[in-house]
Order: sequence, then C-alpha cells, then structure tokens
Amino acid sequence: MANPLVSIISVVYNQTEVTLQMLASLRKLTYSNIEVIVVDNNSPSEDPGVIEDLFPEVKLIRSAVNLGYAGGNNLGIRQAQGDYLLFLNNDTEVDPGFIEPLLDVFAQNLKAGIASPKIIYFGTGGLIQYAGSSGINPWTGRSKTIGNGETDQGQYDISHATHLADGAAMMVPMRVIKQTGLMPELYFLYYEELDWCEQIKRAGFTCQYVAESVIYHKESISVGKNSVLKTYYMNRNRLLFIRRNMRGLPFWTSLLVFLLLAVPKNSLKFCLQRQWRHLSALWRGLYWQLKAAGVHQNIYLPKQGEAVLG
Repeated sequence: MANPLVSIISVVYNQTEVTLQMLASLRKLTYSNIEVIVVDNNSPSEDPGVIEDLFPEVKLIRSAVNLGYAGGNNLGIRQAQGDYLLFLNNDTEVDPGFIEPLLDVFAQNLKAGIASPKIIYFGTGGLIQYAGSSGINPWTGRSKTIGNGETDQGQYDISHATHLADGAAMMVPMRVIKQTGLMPELYFLYYEELDWCEQIKRAGFTCQYVAESVIYHKESISVGKNSVLKTYYMNRNRLLFIRRNMRGLPFWTSLLVFLLLAVPKNSLKFCLQRQWRHLSALWRGLYWQLKAAGVHQNIYLPKQGEAVLG
C-alpha cells in the first residue's frame, strides 16, 4: 500500500496546553494520510473541549473514567481506522518528516512488529532520551536505554532491530495488534509498553529503532518527575513485569535484587529525606503484588496467530 492511513493516538490527562502544542506540531507533518485521535482520560480539572474548538480535525474521545495509559490507548485502538497505529505522548513535539521513515521500516520488513523513533529531550539542543534499547537486564529487571543523556552527534544514526520500543512514540501495524493483542491494562501506568513489546516479540515479530525519525519529548510533564503516583506504579509494575516476563534463574535473581536491594535502599532514602508519602507509595505497591499474586500468578498470554481484536 503506497499511502496507508496512519492513526495517531494520544492519551491525555489534564495538561491541555501541552496537548495543543503537540497537535500544532502534527499540523506540520509532511505525511498527510493521517487521523488524529485524542483520548481524554477523564481529566478532573481541565475541559478538553478546547481541543475540538482549535483542532476540529481531531477525533476527541472522552472516557468516563481514568483508564490509565494502556486502557486509554486501547480505547483509541478500538476507534482507529488506520493500517498503522502511532502511539504518541501528549508531551511531545514531532519533526515534520518523522512518519515516513517509520512506515518504510514496515514496508521493507514484514516481521517488524513495533518501531520507535529517535527521541530527543525537548529544548536541550540535542540531548538524547532514546536511541534504541539493550533490553531488560535479566539480573535486575531494569531496562537500559541506548544513548540516554548523550548529545546527539550522529552516533546513533543507523536504524536497527532493538530490544524494546519507547512508549513516548511507537508505531504498530493494525495487523500485528489483531494477532498479538491489546496493551496489557494490568499496569495502568509505566512498564505496559515494555510488556507489550515482549508480547509482540513472543508472537515472532521484531522491535525496531528508526534513526531517521525524530521526536522531542518534554518528559514527565503529565505525571511529575518526583510524583508519589510515579513512585507507586514504577515499583509495583517493575515487580509485575518480572513476574509476567521472566522465567528460571533470571526471574529469581531479578526478584531478589529488587526485594533485597532496591526496596531497602529506596525505603532508607525516603526515610532520610522524610518523604513519607513516597515511602508509603513504595510499600503500597508491594502490598498490591501480594494481594494480586493469587489472581495473576498464571497470567494468560495470547498464543501466536490467535485473533484477539476485531
């Protein structure tokens, strides 16, 4: 297909002004066959109606409840008409030509299942956030992003297969989603895109880093760099990811490193800094895991080739 429809899906929760800046950057795209879907996750203090007023071309979906990152994107997927779905954080701005290189990867490689562009921290003069991933460390359960914190001097200008995409911007063909399934909503926030990558790879597809495609990310605007919410979900979901995606010795080493090193270290840090709400959030995340263990210990994963959508 020479000019496939691309559905751009962005989930928002308040932060209307940031979303408007993202949408303004999309109007400058050199690729025209797009639909833009904004899913408002029941924003409590800002009316998303201004999006419809200023960007009438956008399809605004108003969720009655906050579905989290995965749930909001899944709501958008169910409304999307595109052959390719591009999941884009609302706290980003894009290079006008960033879609074409992503589409080229899928046109040239039918086994490509998910792809992310080069991601630059917004307003930094070229500081890299993402230029591929070396995956999850099997001993610690933590992800490692290539190029993070380096100044972009062309050292990551070659596209290649990589271990994990980045949830700030990732493209997936609709045919892949129909085969492998929607984003896992167990996570609500953080780690869900990493789990989804593993789900897609288990179905026989690859993850790609596309150096010729570039976006700019105003990271952590929507949640907050030191938010209690982030502390809760980052710790809860790191353990959830380990349980869902690791087996054998890597499972046990990741689990023990997290429980015996990371948890005591972070608990001590929060105590010394008198950050009691963060300390509570950390342990509430662990308690959620204890409650959920019996329910989710045998989590169902779709089998290769199984139809799961539409």
